[in-house]
Amino acid sequence: MTDTTIQRQRDSAETTVFAVIFAVSFCHLLNDMMQSLLAAIYPMLKDNYGLNFKQIGLLTLTFQVTASLLQPVVGAYTDKRPMPYSLPVGMAFSLAGLAILSVAAHYYMLLLGAAMIGIGSSIFHPESSRVARMASGGRHGLAQSFFQVGGNFGTALGPLLAAFIVLPRGQQSIAWFSAAALVGMIILYLVGNWYQRYRAANANRPAASRALRLPRRKVVISLVILALLVFTKNIYLASISSYYTFYVIHKFGVTVQESQMLLFLFLGAAAVGTVLGGPIGDKIGTKAVIWFSILGVLPFTLVMPYANLFWTGVLTVIIGFILSSAFPAIVVFAQELVPGRVGTIAGIFFGFAFGMAGIAAAVLGVVADNKGIDFVYAVCSYLPFLGLLTIFLPGMKEVRGETARA
Repeated sequence: MTDTTIQRQRDSAETTVFAVIFAVSFCHLLNDMMQSLLAAIYPMLKDNYGLNFKQIGLLTLTFQVTASLLQPVVGAYTDKRPMPYSLPVGMAFSLAGLAILSVAAHYYMLLLGAAMIGIGSSIFHPESSRVARMASGGRHGLAQSFFQVGGNFGTALGPLLAAFIVLPRGQQSIAWFSAAALVGMIILYLVGNWYQRYRAANANRPAASRALRLPRRKVVISLVILALLVFTKNIYLASISSYYTFYVIHKFGVTVQESQMLLFLFLGAAAVGTVLGGPIGDKIGTKAVIWFSILGVLPFTLVMPYANLFWTGVLTVIIGFILSSAFPAIVVFAQELVPGRVGTIAGIFFGFAFGMAGIAAAVLGVVADNKGIDFVYAVCSYLPFLGLLTIFLPGMKEVRGETARA
């Protein structure tokens, strides 16, 4: 075999790896675009169905809880019994949820549609996160960021699609996005084929060690701290994604479409923060990224409730960028803490993120009904103080056992 042939095989393998990461990232975009449509059409649903903030919060809770409760279960099950073709099945549930939302005549049907989209997300996230890690070639932060940024861009697209397609054409136009779900199902079927081939090619390799590198108590404490940091991040993000449009409409008198554009700017900034968080974490350490992301956003969240319209837009872009850089680092950190349980950790942290956002949205909706939407943002501005808990996390070298070997 010539050197040229060997090099071509290496190039081909490398191309295949990045093609797979791109495929799951793109499908993450489609998945989260579809689920973000729900929050993006809240102003329309509020008017059409006469909903209050409590009912809006319950819609978010239904979606987020169905996703959060099932994700750890799916992740733990597929750690033991990988299911390459579960990915297109998850996308099929999201397709069904969109169809229900487009024809819903009663509030309970909106809840059912939200639940179906949540189930689709619960199936999609753990296995697709595993595929991204498998295809990473050891660059776990980069792969996790690339995977997650697809979801962030998808979430950012939701308000734009709602503003320029759903709002002008009505609720029935939600069904048009079923085409995106079909595209996702086809791509994920092909990813499932790669997944099967990867497993067959690595069938004789020894299984990854599941032994903890740190004392169990320290691992548990670290996981609890990471969960609290996710809690902080997602409550604040829930206050933006679910109620930001209402906030700027109420406080500054902007139109619904203008509010959707402002929400898009925030979500777009969050997507950029996500894609940079992982690679930076690979270079300077995930703990440093977590420090910067959670605690570094505090000055901006404290100022935002008192800013005018221009500075509110600027501050939310800064907040979205900084705060979203943490999640890839948190997931990679947790997967290093508990080796050999990639799906379980992905399911727990994606699921916990969804669950906390859902519960927060419901609680914040009740608070907004009773105290006003301005009060919600004043209270949430103090949440990043919990970033101080990062000081109790072990260093990454200690997590990887490098200190012990030195």
